[in-house]
This record gives sequence, C-alpha cells and structure tokens, in this order.
Amino acid sequence: MARIAIIGGTGLTSLRNLEITGREVVHTPYGEPSGPLTRGVLCEVEVVFLARHGYGHTIPPHRVNYRANLWALKEAGVEQVVAVNAVGGIRGDMTPQRLVIPDQIIDYTWSRNNTFFEEGLTQVVHIDFTRPYCDSLRGILLAAGERAGLDLAAGATYGATQGPRLETAAEIDRLERDGCHIVGMTGMPETALARELELCYASVCVVANWAAGRGEGGITMGDIDRNLKAGMQRVRTLLEAAIPRCVAC
Repeated sequence: MARIAIIGGTGLTSLRNLEITGREVVHTPYGEPSGPLTRGVLCEVEVVFLARHGYGHTIPPHRVNYRANLWALKEAGVEQVVAVNAVGGIRGDMTPQRLVIPDQIIDYTWSRNNTFFEEGLTQVVHIDFTRPYCDSLRGILLAAGERAGLDLAAGATYGATQGPRLETAAEIDRLERDGCHIVGMTGMPETALARELELCYASVCVVANWAAGRGEGGITMGDIDRNLKAGMQRVRTLLEAAIPRCVAC
C-alpha cells in the first residue's frame, strides 16, 4: 500500500517516470475529490498522485474540494503528502522559477470548508498549528534538493489568498508587511486539513511570477506558463530524489 501521496498543482497534472498501476475513484462524506487517485510506482516507491485542479486543470482554487481530496488520500492509506503549489514571489530572493519549501503560512481565504471538526463532535477539537508543515518531510525535501544541485529556498511564509484573480499591488504590500514572502491560492485550507487528519504534509512551491507590483510591467499568463514549465522540471527532479527517502520518514 502506498504511504506517500503527491498533490499536483498548476503546471503539474502528471508525473514523468510514474509507472501507473491503476486509478481509483473514491467517494467521500465530503463530496467528490478533484479526480480519481492515480496509483503508481515512482523510483521503485509506490505513490498516489492527485491533480488538485483536476486532470484537465478545470477547477479554480476557491472551488477545489480540499476536504474530499485529503479524506480520499487518508482513506487510501496515505501517511505523507508532498503538495506542489504555484506561487508569486514577494521577497526579492523569491525569483521566478525558484523552488521554495515554506515553513509558515498565513490564511487570507474565506468561505472555504476549512475543517473536518464541525458536526457530531463529543467535544470541541483544536489542532496545534504552530508549525504548519511537517519538519521531517521538509528536511527530506531540502536534503534531496541539495544532493540534486537544486536552488531551494529553505524557508518562507506563504500568504494564502482567495483567488481566482491575482492580487493588487496594494494587497501584496499588505502581505509583505504581514511577513509573507510568497503568495498563492491553494495553501489553505489544505495544509490545516492535512494536520487535522494527522498526515505528514509539506509543500514544494514553484515561483511562477513576481507578485503584483514586484516586477516590471503587468503579469501575463505567457510569463507564468514559461516559468512554470521550467520550474516543474525542477520539481520532478526534486521528487525523484526525495520520494525514495520518504519511506524511511
């Protein structure tokens, strides 16, 4: 049984070198996940792959059924999740195409189903979210990136915004004042839901563009696509270096 799952974000709807062994349609108490779970073997390790936005990339970030996705992975026997997220760079060293392994997150989203602990409780449940990402899994990713010769940012605060529109320059100024280094639309509630299910969860972020007001001129989808194409090649290299070491986590 696969203990490790990879959630692919924008630009990563499939994995190179994944030997697919089957696909599984999972129904959950929280509705339908973004798509079937793809089971396969990557670098001799059994993994489960799920495209967060659907395999045709048709589900916008505010409509992703995060609860169903995480519940389906937990029911499939997954214990560790490596999530891939496309982000904008706020801080000066968060340059397009760079990979970032965040260690903190600030939630600016609203109206998303953001917890499993709502109904039928015997008592109110509060999770410790002081350190939102799994330190051991982050360490594996960082060590694998170093061995693979990748330029990884070893820590950052992810600002999770609602989307699907991109932010204004003033909003990015606010996020920077709040201490955010990167900005994206899919980090929450996914990260918190993983903690509620006691999943070991870490994120690999690909900087797809400078955030609003941080680059020259406007933000174009052409630039984002080009940066994601190059960045996702590095993500695939990182995953192939890290996944074999995750089984010992």
